[in-house]
Amino acid sequence: MLDKNMPFAQNVVQDRTLALGRQITVEYCECGPEAFLDTSQVEAAMLEAAEKSGATVVSSSFHRFAPQGVSGVVVIAESHFTVHAWPEHNYAAVDIFTCSDSIDMDVAVESLRSSFQSRNTIISSDQKRGFISRPAEKKRVSDHPVKTGAMPLSWEKEYTSQRPWGLSSSLDIYNCDPALIRDAGHIKSFVHQLCDRIKMKRFGKCEVVHFGEDLTIEGFSMTQLIETSLISGHFANLTNTAYIDLFSCRYYEPRQAAEFALEFFKGEHYKLQVAFRQ
Repeated sequence: MLDKNMPFAQNVVQDRTLALGRQITVEYCECGPEAFLDTSQVEAAMLEAAEKSGATVVSSSFHRFAPQGVSGVVVIAESHFTVHAWPEHNYAAVDIFTCSDSIDMDVAVESLRSSFQSRNTIISSDQKRGFISRPAEKKRVSDHPVKTGAMPLSWEKEYTSQRPWGLSSSLDIYNCDPALIRDAGHIKSFVHQLCDRIKMKRFGKCEVVHFGEDLTIEGFSMTQLIETSLISGHFANLTNTAYIDLFSCRYYEPRQAAEFALEFFKGEHYKLQVAFRQ
């Protein structure tokens, strides 16, 4: 819950200065695997959190992005609740802004944690907004230095900054077209076209072999050597899921690879994990 003793919850301007509003940002991590696949479900969760917290809901607007992702806003009489969700990372960023003391932030945070099935919820900031100095207050708001920090929004920028030895991506493509993942020729064509897309030079043939007498593991497995390392994958017949791994000591764009795989195998959604290898 909201811990006012935490470093990120410290207010830059002390109590002698009035604030017009309060804003918190919340990181919902390790959420349920299907928490953000249904736009109406995300909207319902946000509306429920607003109502439970005591906010007066005015309107709401939500949008599903292609191939996946949800953004939305619940306008309340006291300000707003906003969300952007990344289904591929089981993650959502939530912003709650209120100009009223009547809204219970703890209740709102907990309601969304439950709805999103988040196993790791972090309140990344808790701050006052819109400073109004009282007549007895001589210091200006600008006299209080505000420290800000920025994290990179680009894997390429972070890759350039860290200079790791390699980049590893794990792609899980769910609910693929059954006929496509059971077609060795289609899988080989995918590998060839993917290498062209991410500008990787292939070495040797793409090996696609059928494994698994047990129905729980049956499906094609694939390997392809590339100039900068390896592409591999397994295509599970039981669940119609494609598990693809790309490892390269030269940069490529992970999201581009994931979205191409999603389109190629006609999947419904994907999960993406990215790691820099030192």
